[in-house]
Amino acid sequence: MRIVSWNVNGLRACVGKGFLDYIRATDPDIICLQETRAQPEQVTLELDESYHRYWNSAGRKGYSGTAVFTRIEPMSVVYGLDGEADLEGRVITVEFHRLYLVTVYTPNARRDLSRLPYRLEWEDAFRTYVQALDKRKPVIICGDLNVAHQEIDIKNAKANRGNSGFTDEEREKMTRLLEAGFTDVFRHLYPDRTDAYTWWSNMPGARQRNIGWRIDYFLVSNRLRPHIVDMRLDNHVLGSDHCPIVLDMDLTASTDVTAPKRPASTAEV
Repeated sequence: MRIVSWNVNGLRACVGKGFLDYIRATDPDIICLQETRAQPEQVTLELDESYHRYWNSAGRKGYSGTAVFTRIEPMSVVYGLDGEADLEGRVITVEFHRLYLVTVYTPNARRDLSRLPYRLEWEDAFRTYVQALDKRKPVIICGDLNVAHQEIDIKNAKANRGNSGFTDEEREKMTRLLEAGFTDVFRHLYPDRTDAYTWWSNMPGARQRNIGWRIDYFLVSNRLRPHIVDMRLDNHVLGSDHCPIVLDMDLTASTDVTAPKRPASTAEV
């Protein structure tokens, strides 16, 4: 099974910058998007008709939003945390027979950290939510978690210490999430890989010089580790200030979420 996760920084704009070409070339079974910034009727999306489409758009137009497009028909779909009101469209949970898939766009603390208290409360609620799911079935979490967890995940760690997305508080919440029974897939596979980023600021030349942050993740329940085939960061793909990330898993032996088995691939970072 192949899953693509991508903060598209506005789906309408990304469609005009090669989104569909990338999806067709990658041929994922499931597509998870963050920061769609659109209502479904605002986007002309010529995707394969085999994809079931689920949108969680923000109440405020042009802001936030998530979406899941899946060829594997789910048993159920929940919007928000445990069905609670999700006015910013940040979470979609797709339930398969023996597996949950959660795509998430974690709130940003803002440059002045004015939203940090809310962010930290949200982190606790999210962790509680996915822990409850994990007690029922294994969970795959993907999306923009808006935090560079360790110094290896950011180009200029010392200069950014305490900045939004790299505060001690946000990093500690990420640590607690992992300690709750989840694995950061990329670091599990590539513990020492440096200069592996998924987001670059709009500072001139930042992307060309790879001055970036790794803030987009696949996390899996620890018991899914044996089923990981590979993960890559497609940082050569433009269209957004984030790059898409791709997870390949062989779940045929442990779940009814079936898809053609794919060979392992070499990570592109």
